[in-house]
Amino acid sequence: MSVAPLDVRNIILDGYGYRQRFNVRSYEAETKNITIQSIFNFLEEASWNYVRLFWVYANESGATRRMIKNDLRWVVSRMELQIDEYPNPGDQVDIDTWVGSSGKNGMRRDWEIKWADTGKVFARATSTWAMVNQKTRRVWKMPDEVRAEISHSFIEKQAIIQDHPKKLCKIDDNARYVISGLQPKRKDMDMNNCVSNKTYVDWMLEAIPDECLNNYQLSKIILEYRSECKNSDVVQSISELGEVGIIENGYQENIHMNVNTQGDELPNVRNNRYTHLLQVKGESKCEEIVRGETTWKKRLV
Repeated sequence: MSVAPLDVRNIILDGYGYRQRFNVRSYEAETKNITIQSIFNFLEEASWNYVRLFWVYANESGATRRMIKNDLRWVVSRMELQIDEYPNPGDQVDIDTWVGSSGKNGMRRDWEIKWADTGKVFARATSTWAMVNQKTRRVWKMPDEVRAEISHSFIEKQAIIQDHPKKLCKIDDNARYVISGLQPKRKDMDMNNCVSNKTYVDWMLEAIPDECLNNYQLSKIILEYRSECKNSDVVQSISELGEVGIIENGYQENIHMNVNTQGDELPNVRNNRYTHLLQVKGESKCEEIVRGETTWKKRLV
């Protein structure tokens, strides 16, 4: 039986979480499996319906009434997705989402993706959010009146345990793979008129060599958001092969490579890791938009 997104039967976790069922469509897949970009769209849709159901007076960006009063809005600062299996067209998946606190002034939103028929979790994601003043565009301390509006929704459950999230290193355009001339189009903007997460992922994957895309499958992606991308910005997508390794009996042997001395052919290993940077290149300096990291596992034949 299909349940409408805002039906109270979608409320889970003793009233603190939300579940939405998705049918994977053929146009959401590529080479048989769902695309990572479609998964990001599913996460965003589930989050939006959570806000509509739990924060009745919030606007389209998830800002509550007292946030609007104080010219505040949410911005995402970090996101991580881990995926063990990929659904195919025709599959049904359930996405559970909930929120918790992140430090003194932030919020954490988590997701679990499950097979609808068995309930087995095959992917999980987490994100951290900060409040920003819309006039100054600076991170803002959460006012007590805003905390009173949303803190009752916070729970301790975490999809990915992150006591000390990994800090991503910076690379530059001396890296092996550089794609220039990327620019946001109308279809790339979300309802807040910001470049969507899906688009950032699209741009990051543009700088992954075909050898990897054809023979490996994305198993983890991390995005660290550094600044907003404007409509007029022309973006560079840069990536560098950082570590490759073989996992045997739970142990990973890492092989550090200088990819500038290699061709595009990857070594025959089970895991590859790339470091990413999206930036706007100016005449005198470059402005970082997103730092990222992707981990890839060998496709099963």
